[in-house]
Amino acid sequence: MACRSGCCCGSGPINEDNARFLLLALFIVVYLLCGAAVFSALEHPKEREAKERWAQRFEHFSQKYNLSKKELNNFLRNYEEANVAGIRVDAIRPRWDFTGAFYFVGTVVSTIGFGMTTPATIGGKVFLMFYGLLGCAATILFFNLFLERVITVIAFVLKSCYERHHNKAVLPQNGRQVSEGNRASGAGEELAGWKPSVYCVMLILGAAAVLVSCCASLMYSAAEGWGYLDSLYFCFVAFSTIGFGDMVSSQRVAYEGHATVAYRLGNFFFILTGVCCIYSLFNVISIVIKQVLNWLLRRLEAPCRCCFPRRGHHPHRHPRRNVVAPGHLRARRDPSIETDAINESETDTGRRLSGEMISMRDFLAANKVNLAIMQKQLSEMAVGNQRQSSSSSRQNGFSGGVGALGIMNNRLAETSVDR
Repeated sequence: MACRSGCCCGSGPINEDNARFLLLALFIVVYLLCGAAVFSALEHPKEREAKERWAQRFEHFSQKYNLSKKELNNFLRNYEEANVAGIRVDAIRPRWDFTGAFYFVGTVVSTIGFGMTTPATIGGKVFLMFYGLLGCAATILFFNLFLERVITVIAFVLKSCYERHHNKAVLPQNGRQVSEGNRASGAGEELAGWKPSVYCVMLILGAAAVLVSCCASLMYSAAEGWGYLDSLYFCFVAFSTIGFGDMVSSQRVAYEGHATVAYRLGNFFFILTGVCCIYSLFNVISIVIKQVLNWLLRRLEAPCRCCFPRRGHHPHRHPRRNVVAPGHLRARRDPSIETDAINESETDTGRRLSGEMISMRDFLAANKVNLAIMQKQLSEMAVGNQRQSSSSSRQNGFSGGVGALGIMNNRLAETSVDR
């Protein structure tokens, strides 16, 4: 029986991109609620105990030294203001000398923002707005370039391993050895469109992030006197740019038994490397999350065929957008700005292999195409038009991505749950 103007759910057909967005928004809301429940159950009793203990200490101190509670509260407020300005009970390094200011701007442009140092003057606050705007954008570009080169190195290593395994797998046919020329030509054809799997790259980046965090934690435990688990906690908070500020490294004036300059250089190296690794890992995980959303949307096709039409040929059905296609089903399509234009910078004499380093000229050319695609999509969404395209030029899952997601999609195999 034909579907009427709306679907069985009482509304019109849902665009798959919108459905994916709503599904992700629902997941984030549920994730936040679950996280709030867990942290509330773990931390709230500790907070209540700390408040009761502080109230007892406050009462005992005021009675012992015969101080009025009002005066004592005023003194503590003054200390809180001094604490914000960088005054601590223990001796710490100056906050606004050149080295302290350099540490501060590093936390700004990396978006870590520990919060242990903040500008107090109007001029400093105004300058920070403009300084952070350009600095954060430049640092994000640096992370994207780092991500691309990491993927290139990983792709080169995995392709070498795959090629070696493929050559070993070539067995004699009918008792005769396969000629070297035929073997090379067959391997070349098979490797021409090869790209590393998302899951292999995620595993490698995860192992690299764990290795950097473990090595950095050993250094922080020895230098700062933190427990090893506390050091691991600091590494995740800092490397993921969450930056709570409850624990901050390299804040003492000098470190006994350690070369202070060497420790601060090591601190800078580990934070930079850790942020790059975690940033790359987050982008790979985001692709896997999107694949899970695609799988959930396909599962939802069964109960509501109106919202998500049945697969196969349909005269009025638009091709699916942002769908992950298995690597062995991906083929070259008719040139269009949405699909192949992004790869034009990759082909001077042929398609760029996934193990080759992209040049700056190619990178800028690809970004121009990405910008054109984004402008075109925004324009179509503004006028409310559905993008029309033929089945021969349909996009694969993420080829139109911009920024870090675009880099990941163009360099990795878009693995499907159908594989």
